[in-house]
Amino acid sequence: MAYYLQLVVLTDKGRRNFEDDPEWIKEVNEHVELMGAKIITQYALLGQYDFINIIEAPSDEVAAKLAIKLSATGNFQPMTLAALPLQNLIDSLKKDQQTPW
Repeated sequence: MAYYLQLVVLTDKGRRNFEDDPEWIKEVNEHVELMGAKIITQYALLGQYDFINIIEAPSDEVAAKLAIKLSATGNFQPMTLAALPLQNLIDSLKKDQQTPW
């Protein structure tokens, strides 16, 4: 499984939906899981973005599909970034040190 960091901005429509029914966001999260991804953790933010999600998905394609589907609702503007576990990156760099150039 791969990890993704998703920064989310609510649109005007999304803000109205959230204000009218704050539990609505949990319903959205259930749909995320139906698309094959899993929200590991989620935080509301102050500032430029409204939410940050750490998502686990089986592939980049599933993560991209999720971002497109969320955008298509008109409620969200997500920015999705691939996230590499730090130890995986360290291990990869160590392997490269063993290979002479």
